Amino acid sequence: MTFRAIEVLKNCDHILAEDTRKTIFLLTHFGIEKSVRSHHKFNEHKSLTHIIKDLLAGQTIALVSDAGTPGISDPGFLLVRECIRNSIPVECLPGATALIPALVNSGLPTDRFCFEGFLPQKKGREKKLLELKNEVRTMVFYESPYRLLKTLEQFIETFGKERACSVSRELSKIYEENVHGSVSDVFAHFKDKAIKGEIVIVVAGSQ
Repeated sequence: MTFRAIEVLKNCDHILAEDTRKTIFLLTHFGIEKSVRSHHKFNEHKSLTHIIKDLLAGQTIALVSDAGTPGISDPGFLLVRECIRNSIPVECLPGATALIPALVNSGLPTDRFCFEGFLPQKKGREKKLLELKNEVRTMVFYESPYRLLKTLEQFIETFGKERACSVSRELSKIYEENVHGSVSDVFAHFKDKAIKGEIVIVVAGSQ
């Protein structure tokens, strides 16, 4: 949490939050008392018009996500796009994101990479993986701890068991873990473990 972010939250008119409970806990820690509204993937389309109306009326609104950066596999893109369409200035404050630390920690090439976020859970998943089979850039994925093993198994099937891979878990937190090796090595490491936390998978590109 930067000093600038604290100042923005103190001085805005109200706050949009992915999970109001988590955000209120954070605000309480910093002694910030502000109106907090829910803004997440299930209501962002519906609430967009009202938010833009408030902004055009001169209000200052801050958007925060549970973890990471708004707009990066989190709500935010639609709101930013609509602000630009309405000539409403947008400021993005540097903050936590798992993408870059995981990429750097991986030891894989960082000069050219593609960020794929979360793979489709069902429909289109296999097609997406086949499209990435011959991708030459380093690939970065977000994944749920509940789907990590299944995803690694699919990576073995698609990319081959010897493809270099890295899994970062709970980055910047007390139980941070970074595991490196082939996809099959990483799968073996997590196979019999209780997997918790936020996961980033980095996979080497095709040679």
